[in-house]
Amino acid sequence: MTAKAGTGAYRIHHVVSNNFVAVLEDGQEVILRGLGIGFKKQPGDLVPASRVEKVYDLRDPERSSRLVQLLADVPSEFLDVSTAIVERAEKTLGGRLSENIYITLTDHICFAIERLQNGVAYPNHLLWEIHSFYPGEFALGEQALDIIEQQLGCRLSEDEAGFIALHIVNAEIDGKMADMIRITETVSKIIDIVQGYYGVRLDQQSLDYGRFLTHLKFLGQRITQNKYTGDRDHDFQTMLARRYPNDYRCAEQIKEGLRERFGIVLPGEELTFLTIHLHRLALSMGLCENE
Repeated sequence: MTAKAGTGAYRIHHVVSNNFVAVLEDGQEVILRGLGIGFKKQPGDLVPASRVEKVYDLRDPERSSRLVQLLADVPSEFLDVSTAIVERAEKTLGGRLSENIYITLTDHICFAIERLQNGVAYPNHLLWEIHSFYPGEFALGEQALDIIEQQLGCRLSEDEAGFIALHIVNAEIDGKMADMIRITETVSKIIDIVQGYYGVRLDQQSLDYGRFLTHLKFLGQRITQNKYTGDRDHDFQTMLARRYPNDYRCAEQIKEGLRERFGIVLPGEELTFLTIHLHRLALSMGLCENE
């Protein structure tokens, strides 16, 4: 069964609000947005396709149901704002974000404004890390504050730009928000250990730092998903430990630091990859002899 009638229109399954209706697409609810498409409409009525501005096809029945429930609980303007932010992010980043962001970001913005109106501050303790590790997404978070102010008349704090940035990063990897926070905390801990071990401040503008940071983000994803590659080449690990002992000791400190702070146990192969990246970073900083 398709939601689209032969006349180039959608058949309404049920009305969500004046600007949102639900239709069935292959037995699954899909949300449509369009100015006034639900006004005085009933199930079974048709909505011309030309009046539909956005189709929210979350593909996962549970997510689709959550979006319908969310629209029943919060003003539809919040989803409009989230949509504008997501579309700006996708255009800037050049890729699609997980559809789940329409739920999580809408819900977050709703409660952020509620807290603002009640005078309740919610500080973002990872603001510096988010700004440093995800500068592109943080810039989008700042733009999101402008969009929210323009459309809802409320100016949220810079802390909220950081939270929105995390939602965007999370949607890029289609993960859970709690995992994204853990990844950011893990990366921050590793950076602290590296800077302390080598006694330097890493140049955040350098290409080598960017490469190292990318490796750490993927490491954070593997940690949260518990999807390590495993110990496949112990001899290679032993060779690296002998050839680059200083960098290998730093990798071991990282392993110990993550175990103490988060209870994370890195397998040997992750130490191998860390040593390689640390050696490249150390070379770029002039902290070891070139090969």
